[in-house]
Amino acid sequence: MVDDEPGIRQSLVGVLQDEGYGATAVESGEACLQAITEVSYGLILLDVWLPGIDGMETLARIQEVPFDQRPVVVMISGHGSIETAVKATKLGAFDFLEKPLSIRKIAVVTKNALNQKRLELENTRYKEDAGSNYRIIGESVPMKALRQQLALMSGTNGRVLIYGESGTGKELVAHALHALSPRADHAFVEVNCAAIPEELIESELFGHSKGSFTNAHESKTGKFHKADGGSIFLDEIGDMSLRTQAKVLRALEEQRFEPVGAHESIQVDVRVIAATNKNLEEEIERGNFREDLFYRLNVIPFHVPPLRDRSEDVPVLADHFLREFTTAYGRKPKELTPQAYQILRDHHWPGNVRELKNLIERIVILNPQVRVDARHIPLAGTRRSSAERPMDRFGSLQEVREAVEREYILKKLDETNGNVTRTAELLGLERSNLYRKMKTLGIGPAEPRA
Repeated sequence: MVDDEPGIRQSLVGVLQDEGYGATAVESGEACLQAITEVSYGLILLDVWLPGIDGMETLARIQEVPFDQRPVVVMISGHGSIETAVKATKLGAFDFLEKPLSIRKIAVVTKNALNQKRLELENTRYKEDAGSNYRIIGESVPMKALRQQLALMSGTNGRVLIYGESGTGKELVAHALHALSPRADHAFVEVNCAAIPEELIESELFGHSKGSFTNAHESKTGKFHKADGGSIFLDEIGDMSLRTQAKVLRALEEQRFEPVGAHESIQVDVRVIAATNKNLEEEIERGNFREDLFYRLNVIPFHVPPLRDRSEDVPVLADHFLREFTTAYGRKPKELTPQAYQILRDHHWPGNVRELKNLIERIVILNPQVRVDARHIPLAGTRRSSAERPMDRFGSLQEVREAVEREYILKKLDETNGNVTRTAELLGLERSNLYRKMKTLGIGPAEPRA
């Protein structure tokens, strides 16, 4: 409580203590500023008219305190005016009260102000935690450069195109861009263009009206609409059909679209982040991708390097995943031996970071040992021999099944020169189902065979 009248100070301190708060009082703005350097206060009741520096100047100086340490300020005055109240609010005051002050009003305002501060602090911590979930891990030169580019570009609204092999972490980069951007308080909406059947992707992106096509029993909100004010992540954009590309191009240019079967367009404000594991310029030459859409998307290009090109990051990532999975599964902390690190560094990592993450999770689940050495790591070396049988290297039936599936899919990809559509036909799978299985097994679309 900051007031130059002793009677008011004594009265208000008594009221606040009766409400269960710890409360102290000072007589000037200078004493207030000194007090908040010594004690962490949640709330300041600050009189406007004070000797020395007045309440408004004191309020302005309080706003210079770091947010997580800054108390909430409620201004009080016996000679208040609308102009003074507006000025106080603009300077950051939570509320403005006129004397004489009722006990009930003081109690209500104090409670509301402290609740507001608590919610703001929780929201700040939530954002910090969310940002930490999307940290770009690695101390190699390419990853340091990537983090620097993220810091420079995250504050803009420019469209982003992320290049990289399957499993390198393109989705992580997209999340980080959004989490660091001014749009972080709004939605981040993901769309896997390869996993959605051609006949449904337009409805998925832009929504549809009830009855607009067979089985459209109710209206649906599209991903672009859900991302209004935030970001939409179009993963594997190189697999989008030309027809859908035309619709997306129009939505990018106008920030407006029409749901399927609707007669009115919807205006949105969306930042588009796209990703691909294909060379889109080659796809343009083949007639598979629109050149005008490419140039709309490729405003800010990001390149995520494959793990084999930054082997010095493998130990750092392995340690990170070890901590993550031992915590998630309630296991004792584990450590890798130098020989184990060497095997990990020497491996080619065709599935990139996703493959490493899956491997570490498997190690945590299957091995009770605290020290993980080379024999606990189901990798024979940098590349696996084609003569090696999966059952010689894996302990559980599930591991053997996954290894055999991976081997067979790789074989069929070799036969089709990496053509995922043709491979899906040979395997008797939908292309979207094959993509999901490849992602699960850590297989890149054009992965070379050993």
